[in-house]
Amino acid sequence: MGKVNKQPLEKLGFDWLNEGNIKNEYHLESNKNKAHKEYRNLSEQEVSTLILNQNYSPNWENIFVTDNFNPNQVRNSKFYGTIKIGNISPVYLDYKDLKLPTGVYNSQIINCEIGDDNAIHHVRYMSNYITGNDVILLNINDMETSPNAKFGNGILKEDETEDKRIWIELCNENGGRPILPFDGMQATDAYIWTRNRHDHVFQQKLKEITEASFSKKGGAYSEIGNQVVIKNSNMINDVIIGDYAYIKGVNKLKNVTVHSTETAFTQIGEGCEIVNGIIGYGCRIFYGVKAVRFILSSFSQLKYGARLINSFLGDNSTISCCEVLNSLLFPAHEQHHNNSFLCAALIMGQSNMAAGATIGSNHNSRSADGEIIAKRGFWPGLCVSLKHNSKFASYSLIVKGDFLYELNIKIPFSLISTDVQNDRLIIVPGYWFLYNMYAVMRNSKKFIGRDKRTIKNQHLEYDILAPDTINEMFESLDIIEEAVGKSIYPHWPNSKNEGKKILLDQNFKLGQDIYIENVECSKRKVVLLKARESYQLFKRLIRHYATTQILGQSTSEGLSAAQVIEKIQSLKNIKRKEFENLGGQIVPRCDFKKLMDDIKSDELKTWKEIHQQYHSWSANYRHEKFAHALASLADITENPIDKWDESFIAQIIEESIETQKWIYDEIYRSRKKDYDNPFRTMVYENREEMDVVIGSLEDNSFIQSEKVELDSYIQKAKIFIKNLPNQQS
Repeated sequence: MGKVNKQPLEKLGFDWLNEGNIKNEYHLESNKNKAHKEYRNLSEQEVSTLILNQNYSPNWENIFVTDNFNPNQVRNSKFYGTIKIGNISPVYLDYKDLKLPTGVYNSQIINCEIGDDNAIHHVRYMSNYITGNDVILLNINDMETSPNAKFGNGILKEDETEDKRIWIELCNENGGRPILPFDGMQATDAYIWTRNRHDHVFQQKLKEITEASFSKKGGAYSEIGNQVVIKNSNMINDVIIGDYAYIKGVNKLKNVTVHSTETAFTQIGEGCEIVNGIIGYGCRIFYGVKAVRFILSSFSQLKYGARLINSFLGDNSTISCCEVLNSLLFPAHEQHHNNSFLCAALIMGQSNMAAGATIGSNHNSRSADGEIIAKRGFWPGLCVSLKHNSKFASYSLIVKGDFLYELNIKIPFSLISTDVQNDRLIIVPGYWFLYNMYAVMRNSKKFIGRDKRTIKNQHLEYDILAPDTINEMFESLDIIEEAVGKSIYPHWPNSKNEGKKILLDQNFKLGQDIYIENVECSKRKVVLLKARESYQLFKRLIRHYATTQILGQSTSEGLSAAQVIEKIQSLKNIKRKEFENLGGQIVPRCDFKKLMDDIKSDELKTWKEIHQQYHSWSANYRHEKFAHALASLADITENPIDKWDESFIAQIIEESIETQKWIYDEIYRSRKKDYDNPFRTMVYENREEMDVVIGSLEDNSFIQSEKVELDSYIQKAKIFIKNLPNQQS
C-alpha cells in the first residue's frame, strides 16, 4: 500500500522525477514537436491581475506565457511547478453546442504546457500534460502523468523490473502466446509474434526490436492534440490523444495512446473504462465499454458494454454487447450480441459471430490452454458452442447446436451441423455457392466498402477466391476423392484414385452415404453430403479464379491480349505456392519464412523495416496472385502452361463467361427465394407492403451492381478473345 508523505508546498511540480524539475525535457517525439514557442515571464501587472482573479502560485516566476497572454481569462485557478501558457485570445470555443471562453477557470494545473486558445474549465487536477491548440477540457476530476508513463506500449523504463511490463496474452488463455503491444502494431505483427513460439531466437528478436523502438528514459508528458474535446470525465492518466479526438463521460482512460486526425477522428463516450491499450484512427468507443490490455485497430468500434480484454481487434471491425478475451481478431470482424462470448481464439477476418455463440470457452476442456483457429469468413450460427481445440477452413458456416468434440474442418465454404437424431456430424462442402450465393458474394463486396483506411499500403484480401481459399479447394478435392473411394470400396487399395474415377463418372450414382475421416475427435460417423456437386463446383471455381486473373492483366494492368499471352509463357515453369493469411494480408509462405530468417539474422532491425516488407509484399501481391492463378489452372486442367495456346485461353474464357452468368443467376435466385417463400411473405399485407418494408427485388442495389459487373465482365472477356493473336487472323 502506498504511503502518504508530506513535502514543502514549493516543491509541488518539481519533485516528479528524482532528479528534480524536468521542465524542457521532452522524451517523446510528439512531445518534442511542442517545444517551439517563445515564452516570457509574467509582468508585475499580469501577476497582480491573476491574484485579483483569485489565482494562486507559490512562485509566479515559474509561470511562462506568450506575448498574447490575457490574465483576465485566467480565474480561480492554482498553478504549481513550471507552467507554460500559450496565447489566450478574447474568443470562445464552440463545439456541438458547447460554448466556453478560452482561458483557465476553476482548475489546478501542475507542471504543464498549455497550447494556444485552450478552454480549461473545472479541471480539478492536471499534472504533467502538454496540450495543443483550441483544446476544450471541461469538468475533469483527475489528469495525471506518472514519471514512467508508457502510453500503452509494452516497454520498461530505467530501473523498472520485469513485473512492470504490460503483455497482451493472445490466442491462449494460459498466457502461452503473449506479445508486447506497441504504437503502430498491425494485425500481421501480432500474428507472426504469436506463432513459432518454439523459435526462441525469433521471439527474443521481436522483443528486442520493440524495446529498441522506445526511449527507456522516464519523464514523458501526457499529450492532448489540437482541437481535442474532453468533458465530464473522471480519470485521464498517462495518455497521448491525437488531434480532433472527442472524449466525454469516461470513467477511466489510463496508459493509452489514442490516434486521431481531422479526417479520421476518434470518439470515446460515456461510462468507458479503458486501460493499457492503443486505439487506432477513426475508432468509436461508446457506452460502458471495458477494454484492458488491448489494441483496437483503425476504424473499429466497441459499443454497448463490450468487454475487450487481452485481445487484438483488427481494422474495420465492430464488437458490441459481448465479451472477448485472449483473442487475436483479423480485420473485418463483426460481433454484436450481448450473449456472445469469444475466448482463446485466432479468427482470421471477415467473420461474424451470432447471438448465443460461445466460441473458445475453455470450460469444455481439461484446462485453460485450448485454442480455436478459424480462417477468414468464419460464421458460427445462433447458440453454437465449440470444444477446444478446433480448426476451421475458410468460410465455415456452423449451424446452431452444441459440438461436443474437437473439430478439424479442412474443406472451405462448408455448412457444418449435428444430426442429433442419428448422432452424426454433417458437412456440406461449397454450401455457400450451392445454396446462398447472394450472401457469400455480398459478403466479399461488403467488406471492401467498409474498409475506411485512408492509407491502404497493406493489401487486405477480401475476395472469396484468392490463393488461400483456392489452395484449400485443392486440398478438398483430395479429401473428397479419398472419402468417396473409401466409402464405396472400403477394402480396396489406392482409394483416392478410385474415388476420383467415381466422381468423374457421371453414370456412377452415389446412392449411399459418403463418410469422411479425421474431422471429429469421436467414434461417430461424419457424413459428407453433395460430394460430386462440391467436387465439380470447386474445380469450376478454380478455373474461374484463374481466368479472372488472366483477364485482370488486361483490365487492371493495361496489357493487350498478346502481351498477356507473352506474360503467361514467361511464367511457364512456376509451381503453385502455399500462402498464409498474415493479419488479413495473404502472403506466400516462403516469404513469411524469409521474413523470420531476416529478423533473426538482423537484416530487419526495426518494426519500420518489417512493415516496409509488408508493403513490398502488397505491391507484389498482384503478380503473386497471377502466378498462383496460372499454376492453379495448370494443375486443375492437368495441362502444363507451356502447352497452352490461344485456343485453350479462348476456351477457358468462354467457360468463365458462363460461370460468371451462373454466379449472377444464383445471386438473384437465392435472394428471390425470400420473396417467394410464403412463410417469409406472410407477415406482410401484400407484396406492395413487402416492397416498402424490405425493398423490391428489382431495386436491390447489390443485385443491380452485380448485373452491371456481369455485363462488364462479358464485354471485356469477348474483347480479349477477339484480340487474341490467332483470333484476329
